Amino acid sequence: MESYARGPRGTVLSKSISEAFLDTASRFPGRLAVVAREPGIRLTWAQYAHEAQRAAAGLRALGLAPGDRAGVWATNCLEWVLLQFGCALAGAVLVNVNPAYRSHELAFVLRQSRIKTLFLREQDRRSNYRAILEESRAGQPLALEHVIYLDSPAWTNFLREPGEPPASPDPAAPANIQYTSGTTGQPKGVLLTHLNLVNNGRFIAQYLRLGEEDRIALPVPLFHCFGSVIGTMAAAVTGAAVVLPSAIFDAGATLEAIERERCTAVYGVPAMFIAELQHAEFARFDLRSLRTGVMAGAPCPIEVMKRVVRDMHCPEIVVAYGQTESAPVITMSRTDDSVETRCTTVGGPLPETEVRIASPSTGATLPAGEQGELLARGYMVMKGYDEEPAATAAAIDAEGWLHTGDLAVMRPDGYFRITGRARDMIIRGGENIYPREIEEFLYSHPKISDVQIVGLPDERLGETVLAWIRLKPGETADEEEIRAFCRARLAHYKVPQHIRFVDAFPMTLSGKVQKYRIRQHEIAERGLEKSAGAETA
Repeated sequence: MESYARGPRGTVLSKSISEAFLDTASRFPGRLAVVAREPGIRLTWAQYAHEAQRAAAGLRALGLAPGDRAGVWATNCLEWVLLQFGCALAGAVLVNVNPAYRSHELAFVLRQSRIKTLFLREQDRRSNYRAILEESRAGQPLALEHVIYLDSPAWTNFLREPGEPPASPDPAAPANIQYTSGTTGQPKGVLLTHLNLVNNGRFIAQYLRLGEEDRIALPVPLFHCFGSVIGTMAAAVTGAAVVLPSAIFDAGATLEAIERERCTAVYGVPAMFIAELQHAEFARFDLRSLRTGVMAGAPCPIEVMKRVVRDMHCPEIVVAYGQTESAPVITMSRTDDSVETRCTTVGGPLPETEVRIASPSTGATLPAGEQGELLARGYMVMKGYDEEPAATAAAIDAEGWLHTGDLAVMRPDGYFRITGRARDMIIRGGENIYPREIEEFLYSHPKISDVQIVGLPDERLGETVLAWIRLKPGETADEEEIRAFCRARLAHYKVPQHIRFVDAFPMTLSGKVQKYRIRQHEIAERGLEKSAGAETA
């Protein structure tokens, strides 16, 4: 049996985001659509559609033509979602800009994306965005013509009463540009089409069994696909309401939003769920309204998944797997899968999606049960990287397969396990070590809350294993206790040679651990610069 699976048959709609959004608003005009809890704003679907149309009219009044780019550089807020659908209604391409960017990164994105209008706040408690923008623009030939500050009268003045709506965009046209993290070089702009996003949102919603009665607690960043596709797009095609607990993730605000708004779904990366479960007042929140949710964006520890099911009263939570280049979801578990299946796999392909496991060396499809690179094909594959044909050709082969760079194994039932990133693999003395395997093992230690495994350079062995460990509140442990636990059940070469106990990991705003920063820190701390610079075959 080959490692190939195809999702269920489904209908891929040739529909723009604006058509899908307005259809939903017309079906459920009086139902709740959006709650932004920090300013306390609540909109029905009719109000949501009207405000998005005002944003679209404002974009047109600024002179943006269909296909022009408008950037949103902000943390989660009501204006973000109004601009998401306002851009779609105006035919403009929304560019998601990471709020963590500083002047060098912002200058690159402004130049590369050719943004004509940028929306941002002047500042918040994390950043002075006006100052960063001014520094990025210094001496730069940019396409940027308009800057609208969301926390000033400029935002109110920007909005216009809608007039005659423009023609609906071509569903195959780009609707959104999202930038990859850039951990292996300059970020690349992923071109996602209306067809990509509408249909991925539809199929995600089907697997979650979302409907107009549901309310989604959405603490994940909107600038990432998790927030703006699995979140707002899935809601926009079903009539579910989106609840934004806070501008940036706050475990207490998320728990309070679930209780106060009687949310039926909650989203998050594993680190967010861990923070919620460990919140000092977790026990006082009534979370019994929850039914489902999505844990994604990073490998999902089995023990954390089991606690969310049990302690957060979320029996139908699922795992989704994908990447920005696939709009984003490729595989997903189902709400009626067993807890064991949802804990140990990333499910099977979504409708109209093909997945196969290929040999990294030959490209041939491997037998079921063998580890290789996960490839995906279907409606959800990006149009390409913006203005980067060579990078696009490297990511999408001549047969339309997207090469994810993720290592995976297919089970006989067509479900998949992600076993690591090809580039994360540690090679110690000729032995291949996959960090995910050691991480999952260490999560079973009763004192460990979270763990990250990284390879460190070593002159003799090539690489050795490093563990960064967060202990549960009130627990203590030493390195020898952890090594003894590993030695009892792991091959000797997988036992961490280096261990550091930490209170936190370096994270992106989307909740992903930045392993390269852990590695950089340890190389500097341990004086391994010479080994790190050694050439290898």
